[in-house]
Amino acid sequence: MHKICLEEDFKPVRQPQRRLNPTMKEVVRKEVIKLLDAGIIYPISNSEWVSPVQVVPKKVTSWRMCIDYRRLNQATRKDHFPLPFVDQMLEKLVGHEYYYFLDGYSGYNQIAAAPEDQEKTAFTCPYGVFSY
Repeated sequence: MHKICLEEDFKPVRQPQRRLNPTMKEVVRKEVIKLLDAGIIYPISNSEWVSPVQVVPKKVTSWRMCIDYRRLNQATRKDHFPLPFVDQMLEKLVGHEYYYFLDGYSGYNQIAAAPEDQEKTAFTCPYGVFSY
C-alpha cells in the first residue's frame, strides 16, 4: 500500500473537468469501463481532491487516458528513494545466461493507495468522478 503524505500548508483542490472532443471522450469511456470492470477504480462523490483527465497520444496511432495530478503532486511530501545507475545494473547481468523483464497489467496500477488516501486519487471525466 502506498501512502500519500501531504505537506502541512496545502489545501485540497477540486479541479473542473476538461473539454474532450468526441474521439477523446470515447477513449476515456472505454478506459473507465475497463478500470471499473477490473475493480481498479470506483465511483466517488465526496472527495476534497479531484483531478481532471487528459488524453495524450501514444507512440503509435492510439491514445492514452492520463490524470493530471500536478496539483496533488505539488502538495505531496516527496519520497526520497535512491535509484541505481543503469550502467551498474547492466554490469550485474554480465555472465548470466538468462534474465527477464516483467510488465504488469498495462504497466500501471500495480501498487494500491492506502484506503485513507484513495480519495486523493479522485478524477473527473464526462462519465463521473472516480477514485483508485
